[in-house]
Amino acid sequence: MIKRSLPYEGLLHEIVEHNGVLYLGGIVPEDAGLDMAGQADDVLRQLKTLLDGAGSDLSCVLQVTIFVVDLADKAALNQVWKRYFTADHLPARAAIGVADLGPGVKLELTAIAARR
Repeated sequence: MIKRSLPYEGLLHEIVEHNGVLYLGGIVPEDAGLDMAGQADDVLRQLKTLLDGAGSDLSCVLQVTIFVVDLADKAALNQVWKRYFTADHLPARAAIGVADLGPGVKLELTAIAARR
């Protein structure tokens, strides 16, 4: 079982594997000072890096949930999304509006992926 601990708090794992399924949670931008496009690029790059490290890749992503502070930012998010997920593999996705994710944080991502 893969477990990658978050560098803060020590209460959670960023990625856990169980029976060949990868569960990724709590992926937030490393730089909360970026605009939505920058933050979206940051979290999707982190997702790709985590998957690569676990022996998987973006083509194995089955489902993504994105928590967004301002749903009006979805257009910018979608533009970045298209650079990471191609039309031949689009995971199931939900975007949920939330009141707050922390100072400057515009989105947080969770995902479920298969092992390659």
